[in-house]
Amino acid sequence: MFQLINGPQTLGASRVFWLPFLAVLVLVLAYPAVADSYDVGNMAYLLTWTFMAMGLCLVWGYGGMLSFGQTFFFGVAGYGYGVLATNLGGESGTTFLALALALGLAALAAAVLGYFMIWGRVGGVFFGIVTLSATLVLAFFLGQTAGPEWHIGNARLNGFNGMKDMAPLNIPWFGGEPLFFEGVALYYLVVALILVVYLGLRILLNSRFGNVVVAVREDPQRAELLGYDVRKYQLATFVIGSALAGLSGVLYTSWGQFITPASIGLPAAAMPIVWVAFSGRGDITATLVGSFLVLWAFQALTVYSQQAALLLMGAMLLCTVMVAPQGFVIGVANTARRLFARRGATQAAAPSKLPEATTAEVRA
Repeated sequence: MFQLINGPQTLGASRVFWLPFLAVLVLVLAYPAVADSYDVGNMAYLLTWTFMAMGLCLVWGYGGMLSFGQTFFFGVAGYGYGVLATNLGGESGTTFLALALALGLAALAAAVLGYFMIWGRVGGVFFGIVTLSATLVLAFFLGQTAGPEWHIGNARLNGFNGMKDMAPLNIPWFGGEPLFFEGVALYYLVVALILVVYLGLRILLNSRFGNVVVAVREDPQRAELLGYDVRKYQLATFVIGSALAGLSGVLYTSWGQFITPASIGLPAAAMPIVWVAFSGRGDITATLVGSFLVLWAFQALTVYSQQAALLLMGAMLLCTVMVAPQGFVIGVANTARRLFARRGATQAAAPSKLPEATTAEVRA
C-alpha cells in the first residue's frame, strides 16, 4: 500500500523530493522550540485551513467539480462541533466524540447535496452555482439566529455574533486533569493530522480509485463505457473533499472556541478557490505548499489593511488565470524539474577527459 505514495497522479517520487520533505518536517516539528506561544498558536490557526484546500484540490483538481461549498461544510462541522461539545459537557473524551459526529454530519450533508447534483447531471459552472447557493443560504440563516429561541439544547447560535465558549479538544491525562489541545498541543495535533491526510491522499490518488477519478475528469463517457459507475466515483470524491473542509471547521472552532456566519459567507467561500488555483489544483503537494504560503501572506497583509489583502487575492487569481493557468507552484516545480533534467542530460552527453599519456608510456 505504501508503494502508492509515489505514483503518476502526484509530484515527487525520488530522493530529490523526499529529502527536502523530511527536512521541512523536522523544521516544522522544531518550530515551537524557537517561537513564542502566540506565534505557535497563530501557526496552528493557519495550518487548520490547509485541510479545506486539500479537499478542494481533490474535488476540483482531480475530480473536475468546481465547488464553492467548502465553507458550507466548514460551517456545518464547525457549528456541529460547537453544539455537540456544549451539550456533551466538554469533558475528557467527549470532545473527540463531538469531532467525529461533526465530521459525520458534514459528510452526510455532502452525500445528500452531492447525490442530487451528481445524479441530477448538474455539472460545469452550474455545480459551482448550486454549491455557492447552499453556502449563502446557510450563512444567511445562521445570521438570523440571534434570539434566545434559537438554541439546540444548551447551545445558543447567537446570530452574527456567533457561537462561543465551547470546550476545546481534550483527552484524559495523567493525574486526572484533562490535556487540552491548545497552543503547542494543538499545533502538534494539526501537524500530525496534516501528515496523515497528505500521505493518505497521495495513496488514494495513486490507487485504482484515484486513476478512475482522473479518468472520469478527462472523459466521463469513455470511463462509463469501460464499466465504471462514474456517479459513484464523483460522489465519493465530493464527500471526502467536503469532509476535509469539515475537519478545518472543527479545528478552527476548537482553536478559537468560537465560530461565526462570517466564516461561511461569500468572501470566505471564494478564498479556497484562490488558494488552490494559485497553487495548482492538479497536485496535492502544490496545493498544500501554495495554500499555506498564500494564507501566510494574506494574514501578514491583513494586519495593515484588510482591503489590500482582499485586492491581493483578486490580483493573484487574475494573474493565475492569465499567466499560469496550471498554478504558480506547479509551474515552478515543472521548471525546476526541466532544469535538473537538462543539467543531467548535459553532463551525460559531455565527453570524458582522458588523462594525458606520460613520456614513459609513449616510449613503451
